[in-house]
Amino acid sequence: MRGAPDPQKLYQQVARSIAASIAEGRYAPGDRLPSERGLADSFGVSRPTIRDAMIALEFQGLVEARQGSGVYVTARAKPEPDTAEAEVSALELTEARRLFEGEACALAAAAVSDEQIMALERICRDLVSLAGAEDGERLEHDFHLAVAHATRNAAIVAAVEEIWTLRRQFPECGAQLRRVRLADPEGFAEDHRRVVATLRDRDPKEARRVIHEHLNRTVEALLSMAERDALERTRQEMAERRDELLRRTAI
Repeated sequence: MRGAPDPQKLYQQVARSIAASIAEGRYAPGDRLPSERGLADSFGVSRPTIRDAMIALEFQGLVEARQGSGVYVTARAKPEPDTAEAEVSALELTEARRLFEGEACALAAAAVSDEQIMALERICRDLVSLAGAEDGERLEHDFHLAVAHATRNAAIVAAVEEIWTLRRQFPECGAQLRRVRLADPEGFAEDHRRVVATLRDRDPKEARRVIHEHLNRTVEALLSMAERDALERTRQEMAERRDELLRRTAI
């Protein structure tokens, strides 16, 4: 193992260190990696950071998590010392969701069963009361994955799940989307109620439109949030420059 990772993007540092160990032959294909607790202690990070690193390595095809057994190396990594993992932004993720989940929702409206609609209604009821809580993110994931399952197409389910894996894989992306949800939990819950209504009506065109409107609002909220953050940074920078000038003129 390499030394403890940088404070920034800890899980990426951990993932790169483990990938390097695999490339160097410390862990061969078929080997079981140390336990989550053991890796956390070794790198001096939290267990959620290790879980995120495992997701990143699994996404690269280097490891495989086996239920109740642990994480195993599946391939020999190629050393890439000069390349860094490309960050996925919240805007990019939302654009991808608009493309894939809009069509998934349209297909779901044509294929959804009564039992699946009832399940979506239950998730939505919980989402209404918990949209502003930590569980809101889990319920949002469960809701959209349930819509994907309603298409009765395993490839679509896998594609939608992969998009949500990316959200977990990039903490900054997830943090920005969490801010959007927490800024308007009632509007967020209402959007999901409208999705259920279109599925109940078996209206593919309306289902697609409602998902697009929901994600368009997310894009607008992300842009507004970025603008506010940029203005706040400018104010802070100007305040610091003003203080420095005042100190210099007081000499």
